[in-house]
Amino acid sequence: MVSTRSHPSTFPDGDMSPSKSPSKRTNAFGAYTWSHVPNAVIVAWLAISLPLVVWDFMYIFLRPYSMPGGAWHAPIWSPYAYYVDVDYVYGFPALEAGSGFPAAQSALNAVETALYAVYLAYVYRGHKVADAGVVGRKLVGRDAALAVTVGFAAAVGTVSKTVLYWLIEYFGAYSNIGHNEPWTLFWLWIVPNGLWLLFPAYMIYILGGEIVDGLETAAGRPRKKVL
Repeated sequence: MVSTRSHPSTFPDGDMSPSKSPSKRTNAFGAYTWSHVPNAVIVAWLAISLPLVVWDFMYIFLRPYSMPGGAWHAPIWSPYAYYVDVDYVYGFPALEAGSGFPAAQSALNAVETALYAVYLAYVYRGHKVADAGVVGRKLVGRDAALAVTVGFAAAVGTVSKTVLYWLIEYFGAYSNIGHNEPWTLFWLWIVPNGLWLLFPAYMIYILGGEIVDGLETAAGRPRKKVL
């Protein structure tokens, strides 16, 4: 979470030159320093999801070799032998039609994965602090600000792209998934894709709240507790 220390209720009188501005960071742990304690849920989600996303976009980039019948399909992408019949975006209909959407959304997946990896790298290099939650690390100053900004930007990208993925089906008469039985559609399409809405949205809520807190603190306003 964002925190400051010894934050005054009003700006001090006197010289307000940039060198003596109240928002000036005097040292790494001193007054007005932004800190970030990594959220255990977010870190766990990224640890689980990032390998899956890499596996997913590599499947798309390596088509048709990664598809059923392809030289590289088994054993790495064997589960797609069933999924290609659930979501035609991943199947032969999209490939044969020359659809650019699968590769385009996978390219964005690769960018988001890189940003999440940067966030985790900042977490790893954070200071080990006994009272810093389950993760046990705390970032301060510029590292904290960069980590939160990168994580927030990546999460916004993930939610936006996933919403687009759903809207394409809605406005496209469910051409890629409408052939499924309701039970199959729910468990193999709605639930898996829904996770990439739920957890990134949670990241936006947590990290976005920290950004707002930091900006309020820098502006000299009292911080409001996020509901």
